[in-house]
Amino acid sequence: MTIDGTTDVTCGGGYSIHVTTDLTGRCASKVTWATGADLEQIRIGATDYVRPNRALLEQSGHPMAGTQEQRLWTKTPADEAQREAGLIDCTHGFTSFGTATKGKPAEVDGEWAIVLKVTEADDEGSFTFYIAAEGEPYILKVVYEGPKYHSTTEFSAFDEPLNVRPPAESDVLDMSVLGR
Repeated sequence: MTIDGTTDVTCGGGYSIHVTTDLTGRCASKVTWATGADLEQIRIGATDYVRPNRALLEQSGHPMAGTQEQRLWTKTPADEAQREAGLIDCTHGFTSFGTATKGKPAEVDGEWAIVLKVTEADDEGSFTFYIAAEGEPYILKVVYEGPKYHSTTEFSAFDEPLNVRPPAESDVLDMSVLGR
């Protein structure tokens, strides 16, 4: 599956994300912020390969920020600490968080969709889910509108072959050996 999303923050800024995933343990993503910073990630099972660009290193105050553009990938274990550092997980689940009401059918990229509007329990914002009306009931699009941000996430390429591989060994700095 492919997931493409954009988020606009009310107070300025925002980001976009592109993910290809098998929804289990293999995925690749790239997050790009309005500041020009970006972060690439490849996750294969229990291993993450991560590559930030210079703008992200500069924003984070990283010691390598003043050096040439970061082209090496770092290899680290894909554990809970990595997820807390902003890396994605290959799964993409939705939890129950409000009351759903069915809306009128709508068209999403040429496909008819069933519309479900979900208002969050705190009434701060609402989600609109567009579910394929024909064939498999895949989620085609999710739109969130709230007081702090607005996001649109589109889902595509369901059941298509996934071509996610680790980077070339010569382009990888193995950080997992530092903890030994």
